[in-house]
Amino acid sequence: MSTLLDNLDLFTTGFKNTVILFVVSGLFALILGTIVGAMRVSPVPALRAFGTLYVNVIRNTPLTLVLFFFALGYPKLGLPEIDFMTAATIGLSLYTATYVAEVLRSGINTVPVGQAEAARAIGLPFTQTLTLVILPQAFRSVLPPLFSVLIALLKNTTVAAGFSVAEAGAIRANLSERGYPAMEGLLWVALFFVILVLILAQLQRYFEKKWKVAR
Repeated sequence: MSTLLDNLDLFTTGFKNTVILFVVSGLFALILGTIVGAMRVSPVPALRAFGTLYVNVIRNTPLTLVLFFFALGYPKLGLPEIDFMTAATIGLSLYTATYVAEVLRSGINTVPVGQAEAARAIGLPFTQTLTLVILPQAFRSVLPPLFSVLIALLKNTTVAAGFSVAEAGAIRANLSERGYPAMEGLLWVALFFVILVLILAQLQRYFEKKWKVAR
């Protein structure tokens, strides 16, 4: 307990940055993943090809390499400078968006074809058919796998510690520098991560109950 109480500043800063990294990356990943998922089912071949290329390239690249690119490769491109926190946020967003897109695409495929045909029959264009008819049903059907992706994102934020981001994954190294037992610190970090995951699981249950369809 003394390891935690004597280093509250480390734990507070680390988990504050972890939560910020998770919330901002998760938000951008949901937006970008929805756009890419829509591209994957688009009737326009060029959009489908772009969505497929994006998912296959980014998803098949290790997250560490994606973050390496933004930490070490991006500054050499002559583009506006960004700090490590922003670089980690962009990398995590781009990487997680591929999983959101695939989860959402699977949800879109569960919506009966008749729903889209009925929407087209009353004159709705593809965009309105997707946003007003298909996506609401798709999101409802993929809540469990979507939250699994968000939980994976929460745990993936620890990779950013290797790129000078002072989040929860960096607590162990800082404790060692102060002469405190790293193993005890890791156990506290693991406990706080379990608490955060339980909060996400509760949120998932709330939305499942809220959007439950009577059968």
